[in-house]
Amino acid sequence: MTSRNKVLGFFQVVMINVIAVDSIRNLPFSATYGFTLVFFYLLAALFFFIPGALVSAELGTGWPTTGGIYVWVREAFGKRIALLTIWLNWIYNIFWYPTIMALIAGTLTYFFNPHLATNKLFMASTVILLFWGITLINCFGMKLSSFFSSLSATVGTLLPMLIIVILGAWWIWGGHPLETRFTWKEFFPSTFDLSNVAYLTNVLFGLIGLEMSATHAEEMHHPTRDYPRAVFVSVVIVLATTIFASLAIAVVVPNDDLNLVVGTMQAFATFIQKLDLPWLLPLIAGAIVLGGLGGAGAWIIGPTKGLMVASRDGTLPAFLMHANKYGAPFNMLIIQAVVVTLLSIGFIFMPTVTSSFWLFSLVSAQLALVVYIVLFASAIALHHRKPEVPRSYRIPGGKIGMWLTAGAGIFACALVIILGFIPPTHTPIGNLFLYELLLIGGMVLFIAIPFVIYRVRMGKK
Repeated sequence: MTSRNKVLGFFQVVMINVIAVDSIRNLPFSATYGFTLVFFYLLAALFFFIPGALVSAELGTGWPTTGGIYVWVREAFGKRIALLTIWLNWIYNIFWYPTIMALIAGTLTYFFNPHLATNKLFMASTVILLFWGITLINCFGMKLSSFFSSLSATVGTLLPMLIIVILGAWWIWGGHPLETRFTWKEFFPSTFDLSNVAYLTNVLFGLIGLEMSATHAEEMHHPTRDYPRAVFVSVVIVLATTIFASLAIAVVVPNDDLNLVVGTMQAFATFIQKLDLPWLLPLIAGAIVLGGLGGAGAWIIGPTKGLMVASRDGTLPAFLMHANKYGAPFNMLIIQAVVVTLLSIGFIFMPTVTSSFWLFSLVSAQLALVVYIVLFASAIALHHRKPEVPRSYRIPGGKIGMWLTAGAGIFACALVIILGFIPPTHTPIGNLFLYELLLIGGMVLFIAIPFVIYRVRMGKK
């Protein structure tokens, strides 16, 4: 790859990481826990987020080539498991895209009629239009996509998070009534309510994505130097902004009234009404829309590049390899947009917009955690099987350090997958049997598909 194709520096990689992981969409899920969310996020950071960052830094500097997680798993376990991983990486994003687009669509209603956020037809049609728009941007390649990610990360994600944190601090210090209390008793979960523990899947899901920027390794100026530095800076930014912004929502929005789709805007509306600054609300809404579009944009092209590498390996059809003159995987992007369009129609058939949002979010989270189990296992395997491969960063502690780090990640993922099958009480899900059937059946189906594809593809050779 020529130097002119090296378009990503340290700052751009940090911004891609931040916009890929740090999402305003996840804040209402976190806010449902009140002050206890700090305990859960610190626990998730210790057993999942930091291990994931360490593993991604080692693998990303050992194999800094386009394809990211697909290449890492292929080197560890071969093409079949690599295909499973990149397929699930793509599928869980397919289910995630309607949720982030729903956040954007719900936020847009604050420009004219917030009640439309519960209108299923409006939400479905807006989600589809938005997704096709952001797909079009990604068709022009990484130069435009990385610029858009950097802009949306700063203006559309970090800025609104910073503002809501400041407003939350003002609300607390101003002596206004609080919907959550800041005590040691509230910090620790005194009772472990299994009916709401499913939200933990979205705590972990809100921290995934640091490995995604590794799919663009060949477009970085200095991947072995910039990638690990960018990962660790991103960890600090994401944890700080997510925890404090979630708390700001928790202190002003009663738990029973919290909408998982537009909970952040509910909090902003409360703050702004108290300050008597109505002109500020549409500006905040516009920034959040920009951040949501940037978050989707950062993810839309990443997994498709991994699928392109799988196609070159022969485990997927060759037509998926086609890239346009900007280097974007055009065919895969169009196929992806069509699938998301069909899936987004699900908003019309679920009991409520919130239940659709929750089910899509949970399927995304469960499949993502399966991917992370394979990722952590790959790190252990490559540490033992290919120790001679140069890495500019290695997890401290040698074999013990690797086993402790990756083992903690595998344990956290497996536990939260199991807990995720328990439906939450605050989200209307309709028929319980149908809910579990869709969730369990969907996971089994999506895990089985790549094995069938691999068997068919290999049978033709």
